[in-house]
Order: sequence, then structure tokens, then C-alpha cells
Amino acid sequence: QVQIVESGGGLVQPGGSLRLSCAASGFDFSTYGMSWYRQAPGKRRDMVASISSNGAFTNYDDSVKGRFTISRDNTQKMVYLQMNSLEPEDTAAYYCKAVKLETAYWGQGTQVTVSS
Repeated sequence: QVQIVESGGGLVQPGGSLRLSCAASGFDFSTYGMSWYRQAPGKRRDMVASISSNGAFTNYDDSVKGRFTISRDNTQKMVYLQMNSLEPEDTAAYYCKAVKLETAYWGQGTQVTVSS
């Protein structure tokens, strides 16, 4: 049974940091590319960051470059998103996605709210 579970969201002040975690099970994790997406109310779900199956390649949306860092641990089947210098515009539900060819798995999301 495939499971993807995000955690680490919460309320943080502008300029603060959060680290999101994504725990995966039920599929061959080390062969899947992993991504973090986010969706604010009334907006579409957009990719924030992605990482290749072996962790060698990463990609970021321009809005988070220099502030967010994606990483993975294939032995623990975990993906992380370190978020620094958070801004109110980063407020959204954050989702973890596993992709391999035509197969994709999504988690249920974790809420991040940036507010003073």
C-alpha cells in the first residue's frame, strides 16, 4: 500500500523557518523523482521544488530560489523541504509528490501559514 505522509507545517512569523518532511512507503522510493508542490486557497497547485531519484539534481521555482532547499534520504525513504526567510506569500498547503514515468503518488498535504 502506497503511503506518502507530509509533516512539519504550522504557523510561523515572516522571516522564520520551517522544515517539512515527507515519509514514503509502499513503492520503490529510490527510483522515483520527488517534488514539493503548494496550493493557496483559490489558486492552482504549483511545483515548488523537485529532486531526482538519486538526489543529484534539484530544481526550484523562481519564487523560492535561495530560500528553500529540497533534499532526500533514500535509506530512510524521506524527502525534506527546508524553508527559510518565509514570506506571507508562502502561505499554502504543501504537498509531496512521487513521480516515475506515468505513475504519480500524492500525499494529503500539510498547511504552512506565514503571518505575524
